[in-house]
Amino acid sequence: MVPEKPSRHPRPTGCWLPLPSVGGVTKWEAPITADVHHKARPASGVLVWDNCAQILAASRSPSLRCRTHSCRQRPEVEGSMAKRVAIIGGGSSGLCAIKACLEESLEPICFERSGDIGGLWRFEEHPEEGRASIYRSVIINTSKEMMCFSDFPIPEDFPNYMHNSKIMEYFRMYAQHFDLLRHIRFRTSVCRVSKCPDFATTGQWEVVTESEGKQEAAVFDAVLVCTGHHTEAHLPLSAFPGINNFKGHYIHSRDYKDARDSTDKRVVVIGIGNSGADLAVEISQTAKQVFLSTRRGAWIFNRVGDQGYPIDTVITTRTNAFLKKLLSQSMVSNFAEKQLNARFNHSLYGLKPKHRVLDQHPTINDDLPNRIISGRVLVKPNIQEFTETSAIFEDGTREDIDAVVFATGYSFSFPFLEGCVKVVENQISLYKFMFPPDLEKPTLAFIGLIQPLGAIMPISELQCRWATRIFKGSNKLPPQHCMEADIKQKREAMAKQYVKSQRHTIQVDYIPYMDELACQVGVKPDLLTLFLTDPKLALEVAFGPCTPYQYRLRGPGKWAGAREAILTQRQRIIKPLQTRLVEEHPSAPAMPLFFKLVGAVAILAIGFAFL
Repeated sequence: MVPEKPSRHPRPTGCWLPLPSVGGVTKWEAPITADVHHKARPASGVLVWDNCAQILAASRSPSLRCRTHSCRQRPEVEGSMAKRVAIIGGGSSGLCAIKACLEESLEPICFERSGDIGGLWRFEEHPEEGRASIYRSVIINTSKEMMCFSDFPIPEDFPNYMHNSKIMEYFRMYAQHFDLLRHIRFRTSVCRVSKCPDFATTGQWEVVTESEGKQEAAVFDAVLVCTGHHTEAHLPLSAFPGINNFKGHYIHSRDYKDARDSTDKRVVVIGIGNSGADLAVEISQTAKQVFLSTRRGAWIFNRVGDQGYPIDTVITTRTNAFLKKLLSQSMVSNFAEKQLNARFNHSLYGLKPKHRVLDQHPTINDDLPNRIISGRVLVKPNIQEFTETSAIFEDGTREDIDAVVFATGYSFSFPFLEGCVKVVENQISLYKFMFPPDLEKPTLAFIGLIQPLGAIMPISELQCRWATRIFKGSNKLPPQHCMEADIKQKREAMAKQYVKSQRHTIQVDYIPYMDELACQVGVKPDLLTLFLTDPKLALEVAFGPCTPYQYRLRGPGKWAGAREAILTQRQRIIKPLQTRLVEEHPSAPAMPLFFKLVGAVAILAIGFAFL
């Protein structure tokens, strides 16, 4: 099908828009939030325009917009019309991309191929093509204080580790609070993104979309790709001889929804990442027997950390990040492995890998050792081959099986980008995992294309804050050779630290990467200044969990509520646990404030000496 001729504003038909300055809202408007949506209409009712040009001519008010088609008058920015940004994907990254564009007075239009927001975290009974898919019971592995958007704390009564339905509830609250839905075109797929003929001077892109069988082309000043990396199942059947002769049923974890089909069956789960461990535990509730097959083994972390606090709030602190930099990787690994083996001996349970704990993305599962010790899950080595009714493992053992679940991860590609980027075995050359270094103009960025040791939502948000400032011209990228050198350095460091795997091509550590982005935007917390001006806050920033609010304390996008959010974050962690009042006897704090302060000063002194 031949798309329509590109235009700066895609041509809607029969758009309506109430005029400003006259009271009332028509009954047909159904605004998302009345205080931010169209509040006025002319006395004679709603006017109808044939196209957006008439809307622009009707008024110069920047609040005018067409909700149906996401068109609006372009607000003035430094004497010129606002740049239009195409956002591909309406998941968590797409939502914060819309908000970041609005904060920088850019004009976002988000294209979402499905009929709702949420991306990966929206459960559907049946997998949808081109969209990430989760199972019914999935619970996130990062706690609410670490995963929230930096200026919108998750409600205190929400659980620390949220079920996917609670995550969706939070996303809907976020979208409504910041009035983001009006900028999304649902059930619209992006078919092609290509450079305009004058890209070298304008940096503009032609974006071809399709909705209800009709294609449409439009020109955008910049593009944010927010499609994630969990859409294409990696199913390496060629690595498993005999699988095509297997008479049982096999699926990829992407297609798994619940354990009902596994009742009284013997099931093998291949892979011991987070999905593999989760599915082995869940399927073992109904199956006759579950076998968990792993090539390397894994170190298993618990969601619940010291004194019952979420493990990521215990581990992800600036103090720990500093100590990790100060100590050798071997020393850190020794300490972490000792802690993990104190919970259960990984060798005894057949899980201990040959690699060290920091050499692989962590697997987080509270229930796996319980299922192993009760015999419901048996840990096995890699599968050598399949027969019609069984699996033969590399140790020579054979087990009769009825079904196979491949928890073998994902691949990613961007076919709609027409050669603008190249992906080979999940390797992609991007500056700071965001910008292609060889474009004449930095008007294309990838958001959330990372595998973090921590929560991805705040990382995506900070990426968006930086990218939109690049698009606007407030920040600049370094020369191409500098970007390529940075890409090479990161790739070599990743190859040196992690075992070779497709999942370790986009790996980042939460605090170092967030601080790296924050330096670009100008929002990295200044600990020395904080200790001099606000010691109470400084102590929580240095010793407490490195929550996203820290990146709203200063600089562009500063949020007045950031300090209060940081100082009350422990209350929000504790609140959902307090469902039964318990008489508590007062006890001395583990570390008095004086010693915390002395320790902080000592760490700062050592830090300045080494940096």
